[in-house]
Amino acid sequence: MRLVRLCCALVLCTVAMATQAKMVNKPVEWTQDGTRFHSVLVYDDAVTGKRPGLVMVPNWYGINDMTQGNTDQAMAAVKPLYGNRVLMRKRINEALAQLKAQAGSAPIDLSNLAAIGFCFGGSAVLDLARSGAGVKAVVSFHGGLSTDNPALGKNIKARVLAMNGADDKSTMPDADKFMDEMRQSPSDWQFVVIGHAVHCFTEKGENSAGCRYDEKVAQRSYRLMHDWLRESFSNTP
Repeated sequence: MRLVRLCCALVLCTVAMATQAKMVNKPVEWTQDGTRFHSVLVYDDAVTGKRPGLVMVPNWYGINDMTQGNTDQAMAAVKPLYGNRVLMRKRINEALAQLKAQAGSAPIDLSNLAAIGFCFGGSAVLDLARSGAGVKAVVSFHGGLSTDNPALGKNIKARVLAMNGADDKSTMPDADKFMDEMRQSPSDWQFVVIGHAVHCFTEKGENSAGCRYDEKVAQRSYRLMHDWLRESFSNTP
């Protein structure tokens, strides 16, 4: 299984997040503290002009075919980061730095950057916000809400959108503490609790009692993300 400690995609998008015709997929690799990371820069080369950039952190399986690995391997890869949030923040900030570094060869608008994440990736991008990173927005889909230091909420500059299922037993126990943390933030934030949804609601193929894909909820959450990013990049509702 090609798991790395923190897999991500570096994505350039139009403000409308529209899918275009001619896509570039450029491998981006870097090393931090002796660990090698694999990522990919994705953008539409048919669109001229600079555009917003996103760091996208997937679930704990990373950027690969889930059939190549299993839950035990995925847990082994991400557990050290859940146990060392300083390290998680260091790595997600390096992923952001790698996106910025591509501006010399890709049409990135460095004034409009954001990060989105799913499951483990949601935890990672929330930690990016907690680090005080200069991104316009952060969006978390069914991500972990806990933190090692609630006072970090004061550092948040990004507009934060977190979306979790009301019946997600792995994340919702931390909901009240998360909101207490976010109340310290000077930035705009929104916490959306989606009724009857459990964990993994955007993850196609998942179908267990506690981790289940829900197409209706997934599409609703994507619309909320699109609106949040559009508003963040345009500075208008």
